[in-house]
Amino acid sequence: MIKKRIEALRKLMRKNNVNAYLIPSTDPHQSEYVPDLWQRRIWISGFDGSAGDVVVTLDKAGLWTDSRYFLQAAAQLKDTGIDLYKLGLPETPSIASFMKSQLKSGDKAAIDPRVISVTEAQSLQTRLQASGVDLEFLSANLVDTIWQDQPSMPLGPIEVHDIQYAGESIHSKLSRIREKMKEINTDVHILSTLDAIAWTFNIRSNDIEYNPLVISYAIISADSAKLFVKKEKVTEALKNHFGSTVEIFDYDEFSAQIGEIEKKEIVWLDKSTINQWVVDLLKGTNKIIFKECPVTLFKARKNKTELEGFKNCHIRDGAAMVNFFSWLEYAVPAGGVTELSAAAKLESFRREISLFKGLSFETISAYGEHGAIVHYSSTKESDVELKPQGIFLLDSGGQYLDGTTDITRTVALGEPTSEQKDRFTRVLKGHIDLALAKFPAGTQGMQLDTIARKSLWDIEENYGHGTGHGVGSYLGVHEGPQAISYYRGLGVSLEPGMIISNEPGFYKEGEYGIRIETLIQVVECEDNNSFYRFKTATLCPIDLKLIDKSLLTSDEIDYLNKYHKRVRETLLPLLEEKEKEWLIEKTKTV
Repeated sequence: MIKKRIEALRKLMRKNNVNAYLIPSTDPHQSEYVPDLWQRRIWISGFDGSAGDVVVTLDKAGLWTDSRYFLQAAAQLKDTGIDLYKLGLPETPSIASFMKSQLKSGDKAAIDPRVISVTEAQSLQTRLQASGVDLEFLSANLVDTIWQDQPSMPLGPIEVHDIQYAGESIHSKLSRIREKMKEINTDVHILSTLDAIAWTFNIRSNDIEYNPLVISYAIISADSAKLFVKKEKVTEALKNHFGSTVEIFDYDEFSAQIGEIEKKEIVWLDKSTINQWVVDLLKGTNKIIFKECPVTLFKARKNKTELEGFKNCHIRDGAAMVNFFSWLEYAVPAGGVTELSAAAKLESFRREISLFKGLSFETISAYGEHGAIVHYSSTKESDVELKPQGIFLLDSGGQYLDGTTDITRTVALGEPTSEQKDRFTRVLKGHIDLALAKFPAGTQGMQLDTIARKSLWDIEENYGHGTGHGVGSYLGVHEGPQAISYYRGLGVSLEPGMIISNEPGFYKEGEYGIRIETLIQVVECEDNNSFYRFKTATLCPIDLKLIDKSLLTSDEIDYLNKYHKRVRETLLPLLEEKEKEWLIEKTKTV
């Protein structure tokens, strides 16, 4: 099937005189997770990881993805005719280098301008032009042309995100944006990223699985705010919510309204997120200023209401996790529990929680060797039964009206080996040492990433993903710009109110995987507001059976005992007797 799709695409490429066609995983809004109708890369390649780009030439095809998906991509690309290019390895060419090697001067590469940011478009164009290769922006997406049963635009209603959870009114948020517009002397600011729009207008929907976002654009000026959504999604409650503050237009009217911007007006765009199509609509008619969208930092610094919701949803979510792991301990020896049924059971516990709106991402329920696949996705074909032996890794999260959760716990279902205990304890050391870190104002996440890795580096081991990503407030489980990573969040200082994950790991291919993840909040140090520290929100026991105490320092042991004491005291009132007994046992002093 994949081979037939590739051949159909090549036929269309020849018709359009295109020698190479780029199919990124993103959409017109530069989303990490995209709605079904724009999952073109998945459709054309069969690889369904969250990150990956495909290039098809007239005689070759390749997919580029990162280390989280090397094993998954290798399996899913088998017999498709698409080669796997592993990002981050020294021998892996960039997409531009690959195209330059496959094309000759005068050849044409092409892409849909809606699915590439201005920054990426300019970079690719510059690199290709050096070899005489033209980059053309085609108005019609070639994959859409051959995708006969492509899903339609989602039309679920738009929900109002109430002020009791948002903590700030639309009027206040628009005022802050307009103040920033005045500071840089711009007349119009265009928003295209869906989380920024949802935050600004206090709206949520279900257009993208696991992400409560609305497919939309927005144009903000000094005296107007225009929101572009499918009109079928608009309710009377939404109209009342906006009043005279926001004008509602149909999503398809966006390009026409771009044309209504007066030629003398200066337009502010975020170069890293706005797509090339929008810039092309404005070219030659308006002066454009490229600068990061102010909403990015506004929403990253959570307000008091959001932080209170963040704390509360983690308490409720922690109770669901305890209910699940207590159940799991007795259910696995009885037999019949699989990766998929375990994930479904955890979701059932979460569904009993107040304010629950859905999962924040597809649960990673990975037993044994599957745990070594960083972003493993269990299917009916790969689903295996959990046995009272080996290691089980569970990465999951929930969306609640008052916040978003993301937690990973790794547990031993039987007696762990000495190697497994060693690796788990080293991951735990990195996790604790990062949680205990104090750092001066202005520190970037990249500077802290090493702290979580040192214990593994001591034995010449490592993990291939970042240590921490930002998290939204009933928004995306992955949120920028902040991160604790050697490759993400560069140039962004960590500030009070930011939420980040703390998730070091270790993965032994073909055997097992380990990850410990909690969500942490940046706060000021009590006695020195020029220094910051982290406050952990996630509440769930860490498996004592996997710990080699001899590897822990006294400070690390003290942290673990205090953490477990807080977990116990906070969650016990929310549990039934059987689960209380389980929690007391799992949080005993080390």
